[in-house]
Amino acid sequence: MLKLSGEVLAGSKGFGFDDAVVDQLTNEIIAIKRQGYSLGIVIGGGNIFRGGKWKNQSLDRVTLDNIGMLATIQNALYLAEILKNKNYSSSVFSALQMDKVARLYTPRAAKQALAEGQICFLAGGTSAPFFTTDTAAVLRAIELKMDLMLKATKVDGLYTGDPATDKNAQFIASASYQECITQGLGVMDMTAFSLAQENKLALKVCNINMLKEAITEADVGTYIHP
Repeated sequence: MLKLSGEVLAGSKGFGFDDAVVDQLTNEIIAIKRQGYSLGIVIGGGNIFRGGKWKNQSLDRVTLDNIGMLATIQNALYLAEILKNKNYSSSVFSALQMDKVARLYTPRAAKQALAEGQICFLAGGTSAPFFTTDTAAVLRAIELKMDLMLKATKVDGLYTGDPATDKNAQFIASASYQECITQGLGVMDMTAFSLAQENKLALKVCNINMLKEAITEADVGTYIHP
């Protein structure tokens, strides 16, 4: 399972799609697929709309989160179309029912598509408000019995501090779930983290430009284990 933030698609523009970034990202996805891995992808919608973090908090949170979930579907459709244009089969599954643009997600349908060799985008979040796409990614990884979840970030993995502001921050190569809690390492929101911990899902936090290497090389990224 690959978890991507929507913001990455915008590149330096901050909104929408940066074609150069999308081209590089889809090439990274193809590189993973060429290694023979089954691949599910959950992507956020922050390049379009950030749901519960929208600046106008006087609006209804449920409505805002629903708009954010729709943004994830837009991102999934766009990336899937780019991959198809590069001759790689992909399917978009939505947790929200919208038959005209995406297949309704069920574990059985997604497993079948993965078995057929398709790259599967699992969009629409969990279909419920108040849950992040990190939680959606963990949930789908567990439902589909995936071996590893990659959380792609702008840095190489987890550090003891913020490497952008703390010159003494040290890279953490691996940590248990309990060590992450004890050391206060912000892997993801606590709902997602607790779900992953309870189900003993292996995680790896890595740089978005090192996706294939994070899977194939032990010393790339931070490995989080039960």
